[in-house]
Amino acid sequence: MNLPEINTSLFTRLRFILVETSRSGNIGAVARAMKTMGFSDLVLVNPRFPDALTDAEAVAFASGAQDILSGARIVGSIAEALEGCNYAAAVSARLREFSPPVTTPRAIAGQLAAGTELHAAVIFGNERFGLPNEIVEQCNVLINIPANPAYSSLNLSQAAQVVAYECRVAALDASDEARAASPVGFHGDAASLAQVDGMYAHLEQALVAIDFLDADNPKKLMPRLKRLFSRTGLETEEVNILRGIARHILAVAKKGP
Repeated sequence: MNLPEINTSLFTRLRFILVETSRSGNIGAVARAMKTMGFSDLVLVNPRFPDALTDAEAVAFASGAQDILSGARIVGSIAEALEGCNYAAAVSARLREFSPPVTTPRAIAGQLAAGTELHAAVIFGNERFGLPNEIVEQCNVLINIPANPAYSSLNLSQAAQVVAYECRVAALDASDEARAASPVGFHGDAASLAQVDGMYAHLEQALVAIDFLDADNPKKLMPRLKRLFSRTGLETEEVNILRGIARHILAVAKKGP
């Protein structure tokens, strides 16, 4: 019996997500940057104008990458945009106090190319306001492009081009031997972002139930826990274990002393 071949190439595993983009030309320019580097999965979250994918400026700036625009999707939430992904990387020039671990395009590109189980998304924010904290906190890492600190202003499509280039180089450099090498020890399936979000919500309920977390004054406990877990690369079974712990805590708390 011949099993179907599974394509583990980063070119098919990486999604580009644009959140609330203000200029249609930038959408076209990102499509061009993606196609130039061999990527094709583009999703828009609530672009700030109608007909974002067919606008004349978007088509003009795509400059031959109209097929990327034609295949792109428009969705109403970041949760919809991340469906099918188990790893997310926010791209931002602004560092946050409680952000996930900070990395560079080159470092994350190497990680994504080597991690054939990862179905990843790189998320770019609005041209003026960037990404809101609530989206950044959902991500595994924060990509910060090490630009000139005296003038670190990158256009949206320029940032996308940098990330796409580094991912292409990493994908091409990942040798067949390295990809086929058997890992040491057991590695389970990476948990999806939806599974991890569900675990956070369950854990938060449990911490409230034992009065470890004050629901009316939560401070920064949950963002800190999200940052902690984002460094671990949670697997599905590990998420199930944590949810089982949370379920037991809730059951014990319900019984009372």
